Amino acid sequence: MLKRLLLASALLLSSCGPKSLELPAQPIDRAATCGVVAAAEARAGTADIKSPLSFASMQSILHYPLLAGSTGDSFVPESASAVQKKMTELQDRIIAGKWQDLVPACKAAFPATALNKVELPADRFEAQLGCYELADFIRSALEKGGEYDNELSAYHALSMKLDPALGAGMRHRGGTDFTAQQEERHKALAKIAKAGPPTEVMSQCIARFG
Repeated sequence: MLKRLLLASALLLSSCGPKSLELPAQPIDRAATCGVVAAAEARAGTADIKSPLSFASMQSILHYPLLAGSTGDSFVPESASAVQKKMTELQDRIIAGKWQDLVPACKAAFPATALNKVELPADRFEAQLGCYELADFIRSALEKGGEYDNELSAYHALSMKLDPALGAGMRHRGGTDFTAQQEERHKALAKIAKAGPPTEVMSQCIARFG
């Protein structure tokens, strides 16, 4: 779905129209709009509009559905999926308009996307689990197609290294109940999603636990 969006963005960027745009009030629509804006901005900055976007750009785009699913204390996968679906529905109208005008509005609406200082959770287990879940979220979204295999290999290596410690920690925090453990994972992902741009967060994760 995300790749279809980026291809459409590439084909439409050359015909941006003068129509003014506003940031929607509805949370899913707002996050989806800013995701499309991020994709359009990244695509406009490439020399070849049909070439794959950078790994960092892809993570910046993914940050919007991730944040939409993390508005509360626990990550809601359905909200993130709804944003990705809505991005596809909104893309043509947004890219054909003055999407550039929405760049500052999106930064204001989603301040975590523009944080310069990234801090992982102070609790070691929470930080480890958040790093693990964020790596898994990004890998699940970007591993198909193989364009980012080299970059994702570092995330995979981190996850493999964290597995033993997290196994013991999850039993201590959530017991053996799958639902309780899943809730711990969702809480950790929601927290780390707000720590800053995924690229910078994952850099901190690898530096600390890799």
